[in-house]
Formats: sequence, C-alpha cells, structure tokens
Amino acid sequence: MDTQNTNVRPHAQPRNGGENHPSRRTRAHTLSGGIIHDNARHTSRFTVIGNHLAQHAVLSLLAIGLGVHIQSLPGGALIDIRTLAARFPEGKTRIAAALRELEAHGYLRRTCERTSSGRVVTRTVSCNQPGRSHATDEPRSKPKPQRPARRDGEPPRRALPAVPQPAYPAPDLLRSAVEVLAGLRRGDPRLLLSATEVEHLTPGVAAWLERDLPPSAVHHALTSDLPSEPLHRPAALLAHRLAAQLPPMPPFSVREAPADLVRHPLHNCETCDHAFRGPEPGTCQACASAADRLLESADAAETAPAG
Repeated sequence: MDTQNTNVRPHAQPRNGGENHPSRRTRAHTLSGGIIHDNARHTSRFTVIGNHLAQHAVLSLLAIGLGVHIQSLPGGALIDIRTLAARFPEGKTRIAAALRELEAHGYLRRTCERTSSGRVVTRTVSCNQPGRSHATDEPRSKPKPQRPARRDGEPPRRALPAVPQPAYPAPDLLRSAVEVLAGLRRGDPRLLLSATEVEHLTPGVAAWLERDLPPSAVHHALTSDLPSEPLHRPAALLAHRLAAQLPPMPPFSVREAPADLVRHPLHNCETCDHAFRGPEPGTCQACASAADRLLESADAAETAPAG
C-alpha cells in the first residue's frame, strides 16, 4: 500500500536547522568563549533600562553606569555632583564629566526655575527615552494658561525686543542671570517682571555675565539712570539696554590657544559660593590660593625648629 494519507498533519520542522535550541545555543557559546547569562526573573526592586543606554556606542562606561544609577533612583533623590561624589569613589571631576555626557545625549535635562518664594533652583529631569516630547513630563490634566482678552480698541501688545545670546548657555550661567533679574525689583519696585519676561531676558543677562562682569555690574547697568515717569513696559526697556549697551568680549588669556574661541562656563565655588569661570566645578582661584597658603603655613610650622 503505497498510497499516502493526505489528512495527516505534517510534522513541525525545526527552526534554522535546530540552531535556536537552548541547549545547542548554550553549548555553542561555551565553545566560543562568549557570555552565558544565568538570569532569574525579578519580581521586586528592579528597574527597566533600555539597551540604547546600556549598550550606547558613544557614552563612556562611567556615564552609562551613572545613567543606570540615576534611572534607578526614586523621584526627588539628589543627584548633584557633591552627593554623587560622596556615594561613589570616582570624584567630582569625573562625575561632572559623566553628567555632561548624559546631558549632551538627552538622558538628562537641567533647567533653572524660580520658586514661588523667589529662590532659583535647578530642576533635573532624567529621561529614559531621549527624544521624547518634553510635554510628557508635565501632567496631562494641567490646564493651559489663559491669555487675558484684549479690550476693544486696545492696540495689540508688541513683542519684546531681541536680546543677546550667550555663546555657552551653561546651567550655572543661566541661574546667575535669573538671580540678577529677580533682584532688580529690590533696587526699583517698577522692575517687577513676569515669569515669561524673565525667560525672555535671561539669555541677554547671561551674555553680559559671560563677559566676566560681576552680577552687581549688570544690576547697576540695568537700574541706573531710569526715567522718573512710570514704566509701562519695564521688560522692553531692559531688553533694549541689554542689546544696546552690551560690552565687548574681553580678550582671551595667553594660556588659551588663539584659534580656540570656546570660553569656560561659570560655576559656583564650593567654598564661598561665588561664581567663577573654569572647565570643571570646584573652587575659585581665591579659595584655592587661600587653601594653598594654609597648607604652606602648616608645612612651615611642622618643619620649623623647636624653640
């Protein structure tokens, strides 16, 4: 009987000639020296990390590890340089560089904001999928701000004049600019600015601070010789002054290469909290010199002959 039964279901064929069989795959990896995963399913205390971070082709290993650590932290945890340096042995300089890597590739967003009490804080957002719309960070139920209706016959409100832009909008530089603008009303109550006006003027003030001017000098330039009559649009006056009176960029130091026009960003000194310009966070030159003098005095006292 050589007649085949056509109603019998054909046998399942192995996929790829059996190459996907777990035992055969494990033996192949063992023979080739590759990694063998001994994985167990997590049911608590775990964080989902994308391979785009864990296997990033550009980020350093320190930045990848720091990014994984940050994504595993609960909301509200501190991730400033000082806190991270106390937690890990890499030190402030390497941690600061890793944070800048994560920020450059979209895994961190740092912005300066002013609280209801007037204090300027740095808001840090950790993004586990860079490239998403920033709107996803806000509650969906948050209502959009309503603009007051313009009265009949009232002319349309003109946009504020353009302001200069800093060459390197570092977070510390923008935070110092916001503090300058927030303090203007203490010098003249007429210079009370809205949040939208502060956001527009902040780059202009940052461009002044970038020219090695202290905040007090920018404050004086914006508040001196104001007209005595009421200021109907103080933000427009400030924007005009920021653009029209912008001082020139100071010459670069001899130590900087003439072809390199990149200026170091501003940082707050960890000792005196004053702003200074440098490639990395740390202490300003005055505090560093004072610390060196103390060390020299201590060394001299130890080596001095006993009386």
